[in-house]
Amino acid sequence: SAVRGTLGAMGAVNCTSCAASDKDTQLVFDLQSHFAPVFEPPFDPLNVLSEDLFDDKVMAERLPSSVVQRFKECLITGAPTTEEDMTVIADMMFAWARERGAIDFSHWFFPMRGGGGAVGGMLGAYKQDTLIDLEFASKFTTKPMKATLPSDRLFQGETDGSSFPNGGLRVTHSAAAFTTWDRSSPPFVLNKTLYIPCAFITHFGKCIDEKTPLLRSMDAVKKEGLRLLKASGLGKDVQTIYSYLGWEQEFFVIKAEHYKARPDLVNTGRTLFGKLPTRHQQGDLNYFAPVPGNVQLLLDRVQAVMLRLGCPMAVKHNEVAPGQHEMSPVFRVANVSCDTNVLFMEVMNREAAKMGLQVLFHEKPFAGINGSGKHANWSVGTDTGLNFFYPGKTEEGAKLFVTGIACLAYGLSQHNELVRCSVATAGNDHRLGAQEAPPAIISLYPGQGFEKYVDSVIAGGDLLGYKAEKKKQATGCSQADPIEANVEDRNRTAPFPFCGNRFEFRAVGSSQNCNLPVMVCNAIMASGMAHLADLIEGGLSHRDAVAKMFKENKHVVFTGNGYSGEWKQEAAKRGLPNLNTTPKALSTWNSDKNKALFEKLGIYTKEETEARQEVMLENYITSLKIEAETMIQMVDTAIVPACAKDLKKTPFVNKKFADTRKAAYEAILTETTKLKTQLANHADTVEILEKEATFLCDVLKPQMEKVRGTVDRAEGLMDADLYPYPSYETMLYSHHFEEPPMKAF
Repeated sequence: SAVRGTLGAMGAVNCTSCAASDKDTQLVFDLQSHFAPVFEPPFDPLNVLSEDLFDDKVMAERLPSSVVQRFKECLITGAPTTEEDMTVIADMMFAWARERGAIDFSHWFFPMRGGGGAVGGMLGAYKQDTLIDLEFASKFTTKPMKATLPSDRLFQGETDGSSFPNGGLRVTHSAAAFTTWDRSSPPFVLNKTLYIPCAFITHFGKCIDEKTPLLRSMDAVKKEGLRLLKASGLGKDVQTIYSYLGWEQEFFVIKAEHYKARPDLVNTGRTLFGKLPTRHQQGDLNYFAPVPGNVQLLLDRVQAVMLRLGCPMAVKHNEVAPGQHEMSPVFRVANVSCDTNVLFMEVMNREAAKMGLQVLFHEKPFAGINGSGKHANWSVGTDTGLNFFYPGKTEEGAKLFVTGIACLAYGLSQHNELVRCSVATAGNDHRLGAQEAPPAIISLYPGQGFEKYVDSVIAGGDLLGYKAEKKKQATGCSQADPIEANVEDRNRTAPFPFCGNRFEFRAVGSSQNCNLPVMVCNAIMASGMAHLADLIEGGLSHRDAVAKMFKENKHVVFTGNGYSGEWKQEAAKRGLPNLNTTPKALSTWNSDKNKALFEKLGIYTKEETEARQEVMLENYITSLKIEAETMIQMVDTAIVPACAKDLKKTPFVNKKFADTRKAAYEAILTETTKLKTQLANHADTVEILEKEATFLCDVLKPQMEKVRGTVDRAEGLMDADLYPYPSYETMLYSHHFEEPPMKAF
């Protein structure tokens, strides 16, 4: 009766459509009235676009026009905001944030954490400060509080710099570091906190973050780009130049309970053991297939949150591997886009946790199937609408397009190793060159038609000789219109392919902060701009200078199959390096050529360049040592005991049958012992980071693969009930067949 009373209160009704007795009364629930998806977006995101973003539109609507005008001028000139304007802006931002329920504010910055991928979404840093201060003008000894956002605390903050990766630029006894608002990246309100995107520098002005070098590189592109436009006679009304980014974030989604049951995923971000299910991605069944119900709810909810925060999330779909998905926004100014990618990863983790799911951002969480990247669609344009990477419909646009690609070819040729370094991480090593992502050889794909045009320019042809014509292709059926094909085909095997109005840096890893790769793109582009301007200012015509740059750097242009073995041989003939591991790549970061480039462009000092290399090497070393230690722990505490239990089940069966298992299980002990010895004996390498990284890569990592091979073979023999961890099949598929969570309200 108690149950009936509860159900009756919920709206349950007696079933009268069958001959059930009172004792066997059936209860029917009005599901539509009383049950609904827990996590369905609580609002229509298209009705609240950018509702919680303090952007240019909000400033124009709520601030005096004179303040807005001066603020915009400061962004172009770099002049500091006046104290009077700081107060006006802070007061208005406080009122706006309080309208959205903000109680705290945070300076949100981006330490050099690298792309370890252990959890993902840990690239940003902040502390929460309450939106209060004391009434210092009060006559009372105990000063009363007031709700406010002091202007000095909006524009600048202070924290400890020694506890973040810094490459020796900060130590405990000299630790002060400061955050300063990136005035071109709009603040936003999330979870009752006003987030203020910031740069992060030391007491002596050294950068120890990801954002500051990117901002400096954007200034370099602006400076050298304006100089080039003036020298070439193009874009005479241009006042400033921007770099843009549109990212494509790939990731896996699994159940949180499976994630927590795998020490390798928790500690390293990837599975160190695991046998593929017989069906994985070989049937091409997952790509663009319907998204599983509970994952669809997750993607919808994240999309809604991001749209409200002003990030134009535009695409979501299934990726190639089972359990793999992608979301991406419309492009934006590079620093803002980089900020929103970090925000996206944080929001994904937060929303997934609410649904009992876990998002994996590691580049290779599952062996044997596709890993995840973060394709960076990058471009450079002017405030007047000119695009250095779009052929345009005018002669000026066409000349700028050819000029832009000449600059990019120069940058990729002369600073090839630097570009490779920007995507060098322990996780990305599993992905680059693995027939699913671009090779570790950095080349430029401008299109086959453009490659032929380059030859004509070198031979004396006009800069206007490239015909950027889109062609109609018939479908062969009356029901569908002909398609308009792009000017050039796409090349998914290229690390730097042309995509119509941008170049897509396809080698960026999924767990990375976009700041570093985009900074390097900007740096090499600015280098090309500066070199071309030098040639023109030195007396060469615009045409001849472009031709000279193409002739000297054409070896970096490749329009063939980057996955082929022949390309490796051809690249070597061309002098293009194949830095196929992170230690090999990072050994080139600190070259005199790179230091000179960064110093000339004002991106890094010599000291900052050296510190960055140290941080990247430390990140690589830490990642591999954690993986090795986790692997040993999993073998000792779970795999070996499971093997022992399985052997106990087979003492009286056919000897040959039992011996097969015994030999396989003993191989685990043999190879794991070798791994333990190698890990213990690598101490003589630790004083030199490059030496230690090389040892871990060339000696320890191959031994880890041997251990993995023995464990994965054992998984295929062992009683499935004894295997101590969730299997690949369970992790990749189980959540696909569950209904979205439902809850009464």
